Amino acid sequence: MIFSETILTGAYTVDIDRHQDNRGYFARIFCADTFLAHGLKPVVAQGSISYNAKRGTLRGMHFQYPPAAETKYVRCTKGAVVDVIADLRPESPTYLRSVTVNLSADNGRGLYIPERFAHGFITLTDDTELIYLISNYHVPGAEGGLSHDDPALAIAWPTDVRVISERDRAWKPYSEIGAELKARMRSAVRAGT
Repeated sequence: MIFSETILTGAYTVDIDRHQDNRGYFARIFCADTFLAHGLKPVVAQGSISYNAKRGTLRGMHFQYPPAAETKYVRCTKGAVVDVIADLRPESPTYLRSVTVNLSADNGRGLYIPERFAHGFITLTDDTELIYLISNYHVPGAEGGLSHDDPALAIAWPTDVRVISERDRAWKPYSEIGAELKARMRSAVRAGT
């Protein structure tokens, strides 16, 4: 696996090292020891799949508040997406900055998302599927989100949104929840997580 840190400290793209022959290829996509060697949290409490029938489907921008914050390792196993993460760590010099990464079945790239980051994606093809390895269990009431078109995040989505859930459409803007978000995300630093 080939780890490349993004401009957001602690967030990495993970490219596969393909071993090819006449059958195709074989590659590792996860190894706890290798993730640990890069200072990443290799805990997997839950695995999930996201299937998206239509191109232009947007999911995001989701996160869980501490103490239920979670790391995620995301890979696209069918189709293609533009995946976006945004730093919600108030103490970070990159607070509210985002990174976009192309994930597809063809490129085999994964994205490691640290705790206290928002995450979302938009599909570039019909019949797109993503696999998530998640460090914590989903805790009802701990989830949060920001609007995909929130000016505070300034995300340049590469295509029009054609499908979005009512829940994702209803997230409040940062201008309304910023103080609470900062306080709840900062509490993780005070608690030593």
